[in-house]
Amino acid sequence: MTRNRIFYRAFVATLMLFSLSLSASGDDAIELAYAPAAVANPLKGLVPYASDTNVHFPHSMEFGYVGFSDLVKGYDEFDWQPIEHLVSRIAGRGHQAVFRIYLEYPGKTDIIPKFLLDDGLEVHKYLNTNTQPFPPANIETPDYEDKNLRRALSNFIAAFGKKYDGDARIGFITAGLLGTWGEWHTYPKDELFASKTVQAEVMDSYAAAFRITPVLLRYPAGENTWGKASNASRPFGYHDDSFAWATIDTGKKEDSWFYMPALRQAGSGAIEKWKTHPIGGEIRPEAWGKVFDVDPGDKQIQDFRYCVDQTHVSWLMDTGMFEKKSAAERLQRAKAEVRHMGYEFHVPAVSVVVDKDRLNINLKLENRGVAPFYYPWKAEYGLIVEGNVIKTIQATGEITGLLPGDPVRQWRDTWDVSDVPAGKYTLALRVPNALPGGLPLRFANATQDRDVAGWLSLMRVDRSSSR
Repeated sequence: MTRNRIFYRAFVATLMLFSLSLSASGDDAIELAYAPAAVANPLKGLVPYASDTNVHFPHSMEFGYVGFSDLVKGYDEFDWQPIEHLVSRIAGRGHQAVFRIYLEYPGKTDIIPKFLLDDGLEVHKYLNTNTQPFPPANIETPDYEDKNLRRALSNFIAAFGKKYDGDARIGFITAGLLGTWGEWHTYPKDELFASKTVQAEVMDSYAAAFRITPVLLRYPAGENTWGKASNASRPFGYHDDSFAWATIDTGKKEDSWFYMPALRQAGSGAIEKWKTHPIGGEIRPEAWGKVFDVDPGDKQIQDFRYCVDQTHVSWLMDTGMFEKKSAAERLQRAKAEVRHMGYEFHVPAVSVVVDKDRLNINLKLENRGVAPFYYPWKAEYGLIVEGNVIKTIQATGEITGLLPGDPVRQWRDTWDVSDVPAGKYTLALRVPNALPGGLPLRFANATQDRDVAGWLSLMRVDRSSSR
């Protein structure tokens, strides 16, 4: 047998092997190039107020406040329309809502329901001077120890959770209800704040009512934290509302209330909180926008990247990036820094092994961000031809619990493709948003959105007509 004939037979045998099913190269993995993920990935990044509908900075969530009296009309009587209006309006723009319910707010009146006042609730009225950078304003602080108010709070939270826990229109809820702006303090009149007993009652109610939608508390607290009920072992995240201003430990005693020293004082449960519960907050108003400049112009503004790395924060409010168009340099730096917040999923490699009409997929996933993803959204594979997804299957792999620095996670799936017509396809991956019409989760890969928006193109496949 001549050498050419041997070569020809080997070549024919190879073609027959490839004609069995979709093309693959044994166990050889295809490496996929990294590229920065989208700035407006869901459930992370910068967050504007819900009334702010401009497009000066990419975002996936919007924030809103709701007054207690707007919702609570009696001990067991509630009007959900204000929340419905807020979250539906936000969802209509493809975004998820973050919101807080408050009982006192500088400059606002009639926040406390009339039925509680009629039942004898005492209210302290005074000038609140802790409103920087805004002028002092009058405020009304209720007696948080009042048994009727406590009953109303517990009943409301139970009904609130029954109505909205797991609602895909809602990303996160900050606990609110207690203190100025719902921020769990009445500084400088600390004596008016709720006792540890009342704080614990509110936290117990939230823990019982919300099992899916994450609830975030303003301050980390351990057993010995002055004025705050311990929360380190409770199922809540935190929100630092003086981010990049009062976040990093300065070593000064008067700054012991800053987020990171408070976190350490609260103990290991608080320090490790970010691994299972989200961290959010608000960039301090004095630092809005400026925090992304090379020179922020104020010595108290702390390094944004360092604050993000230390806190593992996923989302932050910052009106400064939304109220007007930013200079090109600030905008570019802000986008780079915001991409670093929260999760950033990258698929470094994928391989396919063919067994008759089954497609055996082995995909690798890593998290290059600073925090995990906190919702159990499900990924799915798709086959794309000429810009259309013609078949999908849910992936068995999980995206939750993958921490930065963890070993690469492997997803192994077997897909029956016996009903796939002959032709050439692109194997792709996506994680749909639980909110219909919501932004899809986008991977940090160069082939994200290459063939179909919202899908990560993985590899080319060729299904032959031969069986």
